[in-house]
Amino acid sequence: KRSVQLGQRIQPGTATMAVIPLDQLWIDANFKETQLGKMRIGQPVEISSDLYGSDVKYSGTIDSLGAGTGSAFALLPAQNATGNWIKIVQRVPVRVQINPEELAQHPLRIGLSTTVEVNLHDQSGPVLAQQPRKQAAFSTQVYAEQLADADALITRLIHENSAASGKTSAQR
Repeated sequence: KRSVQLGQRIQPGTATMAVIPLDQLWIDANFKETQLGKMRIGQPVEISSDLYGSDVKYSGTIDSLGAGTGSAFALLPAQNATGNWIKIVQRVPVRVQINPEELAQHPLRIGLSTTVEVNLHDQSGPVLAQQPRKQAAFSTQVYAEQLADADALITRLIHENSAASGKTSAQR
């Protein structure tokens, strides 16, 4: 996903791209609200991709159920041409984690179409996440060397300034 164009000026802190680790993909499956009643976090899922067809099956688990639909945040409900308010079955995103070993054997690409089937037999899991993640889903050490150099420079400057101020006060 590119959010800037060649020659465009940007401000510090502007996101210019998204980095997606292809070994940790997930699926946001849009289920009808009428299908969510028995879905729970942790339930097993079987996935097939249009890329490989029915020959390749992935396993996964439900990671989370969306907090709402896109229409939940709309200013007005859907309206038909005659002015009557109509009820439309909404779809809620359900995040599915894919087994990383299977993903390594048959890599997927972002934006592909998949078919997701949830095994609803075990309903012991929570509907909503009970605990926030204990650690970040992704992290990077890309700035660690630069930060170490900056910390060393700061320490050296503080030490030099401390020593210089000590000499000055002793001479008075």
